[in-house]
Parts: sequence; structure tokens; C-alpha cells
Amino acid sequence: MEQLSYYEILEITQSANKTEIKKAYRKMAKRYHPDTNPDDAEAEQKFKLCNEAYQVLSDDRQRSIYDRYGKEGLQGGAGRSSGFSGFDDLGSMFEEMFGGAQGRRSQRNGDKYALDLATQMEISFHEAVFGCDKEI
Repeated sequence: MEQLSYYEILEITQSANKTEIKKAYRKMAKRYHPDTNPDDAEAEQKFKLCNEAYQVLSDDRQRSIYDRYGKEGLQGGAGRSSGFSGFDDLGSMFEEMFGGAQGRRSQRNGDKYALDLATQMEISFHEAVFGCDKEI
């Protein structure tokens, strides 16, 4: 079965606002609700997909991650390859013994992708040409 985007599941465009998302979700949920379609496994599956799509698209943070990276971005570290995972565990054991485990642990449990940060700073031509150190 072809994997649809959350926008396709709710039959909306990527530029839809929160009101349009909620309206589309209610329409689709009503159409595929198990009470409306008893003993219909396909309708039940579509209802679950509608719920999943709404949960992501109605949350600004999750929607931003989904728009940038797709479903894989929402899965945290789940998309990592399992090859040589023993070395990763061995490394974390040494980090716990010798410190520094806190940063590693939070990275592993955090989002798979970090959002880019941007700022503006004025520098002189001389600083641009020859380089400089500035504190942000």
C-alpha cells in the first residue's frame, strides 16, 4: 500500500491553517469512525491514520519537524541503522564511567534532527576579511 503524507490523509494542502486542519480531521474522523463503520477493518485503519495525522499537524513543533524531515524526523533515533550497535553501547558505558554521559544520553533520547538556529550580527569589512571572534 502506498504511504500517504499526513496532508493527503486529511485531504488538505501543506499551507492549511489550524482551523482547516481541525475541520478536515473532524470530517475524516466522522467518515471513518468505527461506530459509523462497524466490522470494517479498512475504515478503522484509516481512522487511526487520521488521528495520527491530526496529532502531528495540530502541534506546531511536530508539524515543523514533519514538514522538514517527514515521518522519520518524528521517530527520534528509531531510524538509525542497527549495525555495530554494540560499539555504541560500549562507548556509552565508558562515558558513564568517565563522565560526559549526560550529553550522550540526552542526544540519544532527543529528536533525531535538531532544528537550525539563525541570528544576524553586524561585523566590519575588516572583521569579515580577516576573521574575528564574537560572543553571541
